[in-house]
Formats: sequence, C-alpha cells, structure tokens
Amino acid sequence: MRFTSVSGLLQALVRIPSVNPHGSPGVEHPGEQACAEFVAGFLRECGADVEIREVSPGRPNVLGRFPSNAPGSKRVILAPHLDTVSVGGMTIDPFGGEIRDGRLWGRGSTDTKGPMAAMLWSLYELRDRIPALGHEIWFAGLMGEEAGQEGARAFVKEETGDFALVGEPTGCEVVYTHKGAYWLKLRTAGRAVHASAPDLGENAIYKMADVLRCIRDEIAPCLASQIHPVLGSPTISAGLINGGTKTNIVPDFCELDVDTRTIPGQDPREIEQFLRRASPGIEISVWEASPLNTDPTHPLVQLLVKNGSTLAGAPWFCDAAVFAEAGIPAVAAGPGVIAQAHTKDEWIALSELELGVQFYRAFLEAL
Repeated sequence: MRFTSVSGLLQALVRIPSVNPHGSPGVEHPGEQACAEFVAGFLRECGADVEIREVSPGRPNVLGRFPSNAPGSKRVILAPHLDTVSVGGMTIDPFGGEIRDGRLWGRGSTDTKGPMAAMLWSLYELRDRIPALGHEIWFAGLMGEEAGQEGARAFVKEETGDFALVGEPTGCEVVYTHKGAYWLKLRTAGRAVHASAPDLGENAIYKMADVLRCIRDEIAPCLASQIHPVLGSPTISAGLINGGTKTNIVPDFCELDVDTRTIPGQDPREIEQFLRRASPGIEISVWEASPLNTDPTHPLVQLLVKNGSTLAGAPWFCDAAVFAEAGIPAVAAGPGVIAQAHTKDEWIALSELELGVQFYRAFLEAL
C-alpha cells in the first residue's frame, strides 16, 4: 500500500487527467481510462473483485464487488464519477494536487475525486470487515457524468441494487431531491438573399427573436408559477446563440441552446408547445436528465441522518437520478462544497476530506 492518508490518495487521483471530452476539454488526451485503471488497482488492494467495462472507446466504468458472508443480501452501491470538467481557463496547475493552506488544489479535488477518495479510503479502512456487513457492497466508478451521464445509464442497464450513494460535494448533507435538466437545441430556418433587399428573403434570426421573447415573456413566468416545496420553481435560460454567415447576407439559419432546470412532477414537454407556437417550423432536439425525488423515509436515507447528516435538496443534477429512474433508490452525499466545483482554482479543504471518510465509514459500519 503506497498511500498513508486519504489526502495522498486524492493527490494521486487529481494528478491523473480524466477530463470529459465533450466541448473543449483543454487537454490533448481526455477520457477516463487511466483514472479507471488506477481506481481498479486500489479496489483490488481493498479486497474487491474488479471489472473494467468500456462504455465508449477509452472511456470505461470500473466496478468493484466486495465479498459478502451473506449471499443474496441487499446491495449498496457507492457511485462517484471518474470524469471532470474542462481545465480551460484554470489559474492553478489543474493536475498538480498541491497541498497548501489546509487545502488540496486541482481539477476534480471537489467534483468528485474528493468524495471518491473519501469513499475509497473508507473501504480500505474497513476492508477486513466488509464481508461481515449486513449488506453487499459494490463500488461503481462511473464515466461521463459531466456530459451525458453515459456511465450511469450503461451501469443500470447491466446491474441492479437496493440503494445507491452517489459521491458529490454536498458538505455531507444527504441530497434526496434535486432538479433535472431539459436542454433544448433550437434551429430556425430562413432564406438567404443580399442584405440590400431583405424583403426578398426570410430572416432566421428574426424568427429566433420571437422564440427569445416567448422564453422571456411566456415560458419563464409559467415556470415560476410551478413550485416544489424544497426545490422551488423550474428555471429557463437562453445560453448560446449563433446565426447567419455574413453581415451583408440575410441569415438562413439561427441556432439557440436553452437550459431548463426541472422539478419532480413537471412535464417539460409543455415548453416545446410554447416554442412551436412562437415559431412554427422550428427544429427542436432535446437532452434530458431526470430530477431526483427519493423517499426521505427510506431506511438507508434515515440511517445517514441518524449518523449526523441532514436532508437537503439541490438545484443541480447528478447520476443519482439515473439510478432512481432505474428503480434503485439513490441519494447524493459527500465532502466538499458545490461552490468550489468547476472553478478556475478548484480545491477541497483537508478537514472536509477527513470528515468525508468518517461520514462514509460510519454509514458502512451501521449497515
């Protein structure tokens, strides 16, 4: 065993680039392969039977199954994600893992290599006792959470369980409900002509202007009237727009990316109905992540609360909803604070990291 502390383990994880390749990753070789292989090796040291499962080329999940003296017992899955967001624009060495001022710095230190290191360290400390626990323990390191959730979606197609504890920086609060996402890519079409005679063409940007007015003046107020007792109201935001090819050509296309955050029980398809009324013929494609609404009275949720945690909701989404949608009750919890996730100088406090180990260990010992 080459590590003597959870901070040393986290340093090693941060120093392995595992940037999600979507968008502009900021590294030459993005992907989770190296991180998955490292985690696989550590899980073997903890006594797990380990399997690396490729989801897409160079981008695997890693699964660790721990021995159990009670075959057929209920299964608890510890499930952090392996990937991080882009390192573009960071003001520190994203893979340095430097320790100073009581903090560990680097991309993923908070989201979610910090929670993952705390989970792994708690498993290492309990490695001789895990077989005697009242539940079967699995560890699932998941790829692709930061864009698409492909890892979690692949996992639940192949496996099942009775409870999933997803590693996220929640200050060790138990996030049992969170918002979902309903991302829309909109495209309006026009007819290009010389801009000196715009009446002979059809301006796609003007069509999209009608869509923007609809979002601001109709959809946003409608969403504001829908209120969840913990999460508040759904939100909508126009985030990215592009149209036309040249100043002196009437644009024949315009594209708009829209971010909607949904609440449990909401039917987001009503948004599409608004948009089609605003601009007949508009093209709409959707990517959706479900909201989470796990029963807070679930015995293992209550076990986390009895161990000193508190229940919470969150405006972001994570892999917990993928598990829940597949019939596996799930919550998100772990050390670190979400305000430090994705930042230009990401860090986690060492004191919080240590508390995370205690948090996960207490939960496992109580099973």
